[in-house]
This record gives sequence, C-alpha cells and structure tokens, in this order.
Amino acid sequence: MQDQVPANAARIAGDIPPPSPVAPGSRAVVAERLGLLRAELAGRSLAGFVVPLADEHQGEYLPPRAQRLTWLTGFTGSAGMAVVLPEQAAIFVDGRYTLQVRDEVPADLLAPRHVMDEPLADWLRTELAAGQQVAYDPWLHTPAQVARLRAAVEGAKGVLVAAEGNPLDAVWADQPGPPTAPVHPHPLVHAGETAAAKRLRIADLLGSAGAVVLSAPDSIAWLLNIRGGDVPCTPFALSFAILHHDGRVDWFIDDRKLGPEMADHLGNGVAVRPPPALGPAIDELVAANVRIMVDPASAPAWVFDRIAAAGGSPIAADDPCALPKACKNSVEIAGFRAAHRRDAVALVRFLAWLAAEGGSGIDELDAVERLRALRAENALYRGGSFETISGAGPNGAIVHYRASPRTNRRLGRGELYLCDSGAQYPDATTDVTRTVAIGAPSEEMRDRFTRVLKGHIAIATAIFPRGTTGAQLDVLARHALWQAGLDFDHGTGHGVGSHLSVHEGPHRISKAGSAVALRPGMVVSNEPGYYRTGAYGIRIENLVTVVPVEMAHAERPMLGFETLTLAPIDRALVVPAMLTAAERAWLDAYHHRVRAEIGPLVDDATAAWLAEATRPLAA
Repeated sequence: MQDQVPANAARIAGDIPPPSPVAPGSRAVVAERLGLLRAELAGRSLAGFVVPLADEHQGEYLPPRAQRLTWLTGFTGSAGMAVVLPEQAAIFVDGRYTLQVRDEVPADLLAPRHVMDEPLADWLRTELAAGQQVAYDPWLHTPAQVARLRAAVEGAKGVLVAAEGNPLDAVWADQPGPPTAPVHPHPLVHAGETAAAKRLRIADLLGSAGAVVLSAPDSIAWLLNIRGGDVPCTPFALSFAILHHDGRVDWFIDDRKLGPEMADHLGNGVAVRPPPALGPAIDELVAANVRIMVDPASAPAWVFDRIAAAGGSPIAADDPCALPKACKNSVEIAGFRAAHRRDAVALVRFLAWLAAEGGSGIDELDAVERLRALRAENALYRGGSFETISGAGPNGAIVHYRASPRTNRRLGRGELYLCDSGAQYPDATTDVTRTVAIGAPSEEMRDRFTRVLKGHIAIATAIFPRGTTGAQLDVLARHALWQAGLDFDHGTGHGVGSHLSVHEGPHRISKAGSAVALRPGMVVSNEPGYYRTGAYGIRIENLVTVVPVEMAHAERPMLGFETLTLAPIDRALVVPAMLTAAERAWLDAYHHRVRAEIGPLVDDATAAWLAEATRPLAA
C-alpha cells in the first residue's frame, strides 16, 4: 500500500461501522449540525473550534466515535480538518481530496480549501476578528500541531485556547461510545518474545526518565503481546500505558475488553486501571519527582499539558518501543514467510481469475470482493490490512483511489488494472500491489512498466553497509524513470508491522530524509510506481525484510533484502530488451520461486495458469 501522509479472531477488521453518514450534498443536515456546534461555542464564549480527523492516538484508522469531521461535514476522506467560526467555516484537505470534498460538503456552508495552497493562516486573517478565541481539543492534536494552530490563530490577532471537553461531542446526540472490542493474547508462538522480557528490555532504554507514557496502540500491543479490534484493518486495542523504569506497566483500558484469560497473560507486572486514572497517575509521578518521557510525534498535547500543570518537565523523545518493534525477531520473520505463502495462494487464484474474466465486463468492486472472498477461504484470515485500492484505467492513476458505487469502473480492454491489497493474519500483515494488462497494452505502457520494474529490482537486489538509511536507497527505485524524465510522488517503501499496522515506522524508503538506518529484521515495502493522470497507473509492490549479507573481502558488515511476497509480475507488460541480463535473471528466478512454492498449493487449473505466467523471459 502506498504510504499515506502522516482483527482479531472474534472480530474481523473492517467490520466496524462508520458513524451515521451525512449524505453528499445534504445541506440541511450540515447546516443543522453547524448550528448546534455554534450555539455550544457561543455558550462557552468561544468564537471558533478546530475539528481534525483524528483520535487521541493520532491513528490512521479511527473508531466511529472519533469520526467527528465526517459527522459534522459529510466528508469521508482519510485526511482533513474543519474550522468553524460564528459566521464562516472552512474545510482544509490535501490534493487527493479537492474534488471529493466538493462532491460531499456544501461549499456555501464550509468553504473547501487546499491545505497547502490556501492555508489556515490566510483564511483566519480574513475571517477571524482580533481578540476572538478559537478552541481545540488537546486530546486530538500533538504539541507540534498545536504550535502550528497557535501561530495561525495569533497571526490573525486571535487567541488559541484548549477546550475543556470537546464541544462537538456535547452536541453529537447519538455519538457512539468508546469501542469495547475484546482483547486477546498474542501468543508466544507468533510473538517470539515474552511480554515480561519486552517490558524489561524497553525499561532499560529509558535513560534518565523514570517512566514513559505510551500512547501508540501498536506499541502497547507489541509490548504486552496483545491484540484487539477497536478500529478497522488494524488489530489494536485503544488504550494508554505507563511503563516504569523497573518494567512494571500501568495499563489504562476499559476492563470490559478483557476476558478471564487476560489476567494470567498479563501477570503481576501489569496493573489494569480505568482510562480516567491516567491523569492522576501522571500527577503522582510528578509529585514523586519522576521524570516522564513522552513521544511528541504521537502523544496528544494533553499529556504534555498535564505534566506541566503538575509542575513537571516532560522528556520529549521517540517512542522507545518503535525501533525494537520494527526489528522483527526470527519467529516473527518466519511468520511473515508463512503468511505470505498463505496469502499468495489467494493472490495467484485471483490473478488467474482476472486473466480469464478481466475482459468480460467485471468491474473494480467485483475484483475487490473476489479477492476478499478468496482470502477469506483461509481460516487464518483476519480481514484486510487496509481498504483495497482497485483502479481500472484512469482510476489507477489516482494514488489513494477507493472504488465506490459512484466511481466504479469496468476493466476495459487495452487498459491497465492496478490492485493494491493486504491482509491480516495471526502471524503477519501483508501488502501487495500488482498491475496487469487487460488485453493488449500499448508500447508506452510497457515502457513505463519496465522502468518501474527496473526500479523494483534495483531495491530488491541492493546491497548496502550497516548504517544506510532508506533515503539513501530511494534513488535506485527512480533511476530508470528519471532517465526518461519521469518520477512518482510517493515514498518507495514503508515499514509493516507483525499482525499490526500496515504502515509502521520509524524506517522507510523515501526521498524525505530519515535518520533511522535500516536494520536486520525490519520489514519494508518495495513499491515504485508511475502514474499518468487520466490514463493509467502502475505500481509493483512486494514486502521485503532486511537481512545480513555475507561478502568475501567485505570491509564492513553488509545488508540486503529478502523478498517475502510471492505473486507473478505481468510478463505481458515487460520489455525484455530494456532489462539487463542480471535484471532478467532476477525476474526469472523470482518467478521460478513463485511457481515452485505456490504451484503445489493451488488447484490444477490455477497451477497451469501459473506455469505460463511465470515462464522465463525471452531475451
């Protein structure tokens, strides 16, 4: 899955319903809700309120309770923010959603603005009167986000204040309650390390801090070896935790989520406390002169404010779980290999079906459902790891496209079809993109595809010294495109969790600078692409893991990548003459591996198709 700008056995990820929607263009509903919010603000002597698309954990996927922006405006994109003033309101989105926001949100009630080209500061200078107070919910913004809001508001001569209780929640009469999906142990057979060992290992990283507040659900899930189902697509239990220097944990979670087996799993080193106890626990630590570490990139501003209000000075530092979590152990890597073989059975069956049916009138949503159903035949399938990107023809050029009944398009002959999908399994998370030709592709399509493939192979075969970052490798994925004056605007690779988030840091492969070196055990996507607006999109994505590489006479430790994903790459789109002998050998060897490992696991008809799809390239 292309990186976005920043599940369990009892509950399939993706089955969690969204909030009651506002029908696109439903002006009366939006007007009523804006009126309710403005009345609440007036009663608090506030002129305005900021409504982000965020929850207390700054998560990629939100529970229904946190879908405040959707409830207020009708906007259903994955990123955005509204600001409501007494007479005017605006909604700020990035370039992915400039068309969608106009379809879904009444423009006369909320002015649509591009977050970069028409920034909040400019709008406020026009609309905000000097001295007016604009409020924000400190649970829904990081300190850096609050600083940017403050600069924008004060630049317009206004005053930014933290709201005491979210005013939108006060008027959302049927707002869903906090999620209470069951939490279950993540067994040692998949985790590879006990939670007790992890707690002590991370406690040793705290340095001068006596405790750390953990707000990222994936960090808590990894640390305690638990999984949940509070949000779609990711097996998280939404909660906070405090890890102490001696390895003890206070876990702030609704105990209704915890079954009787959890007491034995957690042991004596983890104390379960109700969520409202987080504030008093912070106060107690500060009163005892315990210095508290907090990650400013993921923790809500509320945590920093609470520490300061108690008289403390937080230690701003990276989440200490992030890097250890990213470096998978041997058991987790074995799980990735097993899950990818399992996933490949469904992928190969899907691609064989697509080859037979692609030109017969099936559409994007048909393909999404077919792939989901094939994966679901495996008893270990726990749902999608994100919403499938299924783009035919010009829709494939929309990097974050999501097929809907309104946009659904048939797979037409002479076009390309891009499918980016992933799954959750108890032992790993998968993410794979394949681009296939429906009928005969054009020579331009084949040229662009082959250039993308050359970049993909360059990453897959890269050998680099320890200490190398993904940013230093990114050029390899783009070189063949740059030679033709082409490029792509997303990152080449993002980290992936072990039955956790499909987008996991702190490592990545991207033009953007990164101080985090690639280390053995990290799993990262390899997904260069090319997109011709209005025509087609191309992306080839496999997951890879960083492995040590033994080299004769090497003067320093070297690393490389092991490819985990197993699925054919469309040979009809490859121009063999554009590949070097080494590149052709890589593709033939990869296809031989796919055929050898997956062929025996599928039915005879699919195996026959796979044998043809993975034939060696002609020179």
